[in-house]
Amino acid sequence: MIFIDGHPFSTHSSSPSQPQGNDILLALLENPNLISASSSFKANPERKFIASDEPGSERSKWVYIFQKEYATVDPALVDFVGTDEATTCVGLVIRNQKNGMTSVAHLDSPNIVEMGLSQMISSLVANSLETELDVHLIGGFEDVSLQHANGSAISESPAYLDGYSFPLCSKIVHTLWSRDEKFHIRTFCVLGHNTRRDSDGNTYPFFNGFVVETASGIVFPAIFDGTSRCPDELVRRIRVSASYEDANWNGKLLETYDCGSDCFKIAPCRWTLRQYHIALSLLNYSDSEILSMCSTSPAAEAPDFVGNLRRQWIYLIEHPHWTETFPKKQPRIFARSSDEKWIRS
Repeated sequence: MIFIDGHPFSTHSSSPSQPQGNDILLALLENPNLISASSSFKANPERKFIASDEPGSERSKWVYIFQKEYATVDPALVDFVGTDEATTCVGLVIRNQKNGMTSVAHLDSPNIVEMGLSQMISSLVANSLETELDVHLIGGFEDVSLQHANGSAISESPAYLDGYSFPLCSKIVHTLWSRDEKFHIRTFCVLGHNTRRDSDGNTYPFFNGFVVETASGIVFPAIFDGTSRCPDELVRRIRVSASYEDANWNGKLLETYDCGSDCFKIAPCRWTLRQYHIALSLLNYSDSEILSMCSTSPAAEAPDFVGNLRRQWIYLIEHPHWTETFPKKQPRIFARSSDEKWIRS
């Protein structure tokens, strides 16, 4: 069930008992309370996260989430949890109003939404039907050219169904609507609300990332640098693509973090010799060719997108057997040191 400003949400469609995901999504995009919340979110300055060694620098504890990962954190142990590098992906926050427990996921496909939501919710509460849950959705943008009809921000034609962002958002809101839990949507900065245009009419996301302040539940735009996307950055990037060929992860979000011990426990993922050969092949292409072949939104990617891919392919070539990375099929475990750095156990 979806609630807005404390009230059950209705699409006012001709068949309100069984609305489609597209109907729910379009109604949410037009909701005045959510439009106002999006404007407030975009007005916040972007928070920058850097793992600094400077004496006296802030020692906040944060958990970073990569694409297709999720993590649930305890505000008593973690100050911030967030993600970035999202273009057509959508970040989802679910927070327990009562105890502040917060789950964040970086969703990249409609195929992982249903099971991913179940993973997140089961890690948040024992009896979710009795718990009020705050929800924030941030990410995705108008990654296809939308025709404006009758002055509306969304065309009634099927053009908006193309691309990657709209189907993903549609699946997320339909799943929230269909479940029995009480989801209070607080932020809905997706699609048109997260789209900017250049002088030529090309579209880009306003923001590629966000962070949740766990004590307050406030969500801010955020960007993480290479030092703060840790631990085990390269292996976790590789798991994103490898998981699509690993049947153990069909329909699931990737597990990364153990809430009770404040440790990263990066669950193993298998990759195949096929991926080794793909890596060998892709390294021969130019940067522009790689961008075109490997991104869902080539014009919107960060400058380090291709470089990060090349590093992954080199790792796969140097470590073609996944058991070298996950000996005895065990997770890779990282604990915080006294200076808040991640040390492998």
